[in-house]
Amino acid sequence: MSNRFFQLASASALAAVIGIVSLAQPAAAQTPSTKLLAAKEGAKDGTRAWTPPRTPDGKPDITGIHSNASVVPLERPKDLGAKEFFTKEEADAYEKAAMSRHEVVAPGTYGDVHYNMQQFGLEKGQTKVAETIRTSLIVGPEGRVPALLPAAQARQAARQAVNKGHEFDGPENRGLSERCILWPNEGPPMLPEGYNSNLQIVQGEGYVAIMQETIHDVRIIPTDGRPHLPPDVHQLMGDSRGHWEGNTLVVDTTNFTDRTAFRGSSENLHVVERFTRTDPETVTYQFTVSDPSTWEKSWSGEVLMTKIDGPIFEYACHEGNYGMHNNLSGARAEEAKSAKK
Repeated sequence: MSNRFFQLASASALAAVIGIVSLAQPAAAQTPSTKLLAAKEGAKDGTRAWTPPRTPDGKPDITGIHSNASVVPLERPKDLGAKEFFTKEEADAYEKAAMSRHEVVAPGTYGDVHYNMQQFGLEKGQTKVAETIRTSLIVGPEGRVPALLPAAQARQAARQAVNKGHEFDGPENRGLSERCILWPNEGPPMLPEGYNSNLQIVQGEGYVAIMQETIHDVRIIPTDGRPHLPPDVHQLMGDSRGHWEGNTLVVDTTNFTDRTAFRGSSENLHVVERFTRTDPETVTYQFTVSDPSTWEKSWSGEVLMTKIDGPIFEYACHEGNYGMHNNLSGARAEEAKSAKK
């Protein structure tokens, strides 16, 4: 668990990193949501002239510590159909309802005993969240992850069958996140997490690095034009290569392992990300996911990253991974109990 739990509990600086703020979305892609929020800034035609700062080597500066926390679900609720955007009033009501679901839980209940996030400054209501009127992070009329192809469904079933009955044999049988190796939110694509949804972007000549608070990884992205790794070299987070298109950092990632299995994907997963600083407080993060072995078509999403004061805290997952010990020791106790019978 992150040291943010312990350090934020008594930190007087907590007030500087909490609260809900209204932030404008990009003028580059004029969706109804960007027009609405741009209008709040006083732009009559829904656009704003803003030039991002530059790094010493002349590239657009997207550095900083950000939160990608969001109250918007990844997939659109089915009852909303093809409704991609709320009205401003509907968005406010949805956000209020979403925040209320994360209020302090009743003492003694499971939620209270498991994790009372609010006492550590980690409730979503205490998090800086960029305003949006999207109904889902996935864009487009469907607003949902496409159905798995039959071959992908069979692949998923085979994965589960191999481990069936052996789920608690040892740590190797547990998931990557439970073993503190990789959490799905780290990506790519990078998605909001339930807590610790913070990341830091650092730029240098020929490189961009992204460090995520949950779980602890740093992704180093070359931007010097080098090719991808050989196709037979696979990595859990894939192999990322970046280049600049105007004010946007475009990152192409291939060479995933079949253990990554993002949303049921295979090692043929391909992710394209776009990072654009759209105002002093906001980086718009857009991604497109494709895998011909998993989905019939590609799908895309958009997440707003809003600037926070930071810092990024250590996420000491392995050091405090009592859940793994408890699960496996509990399984051994059950086996011993069964043996006596």
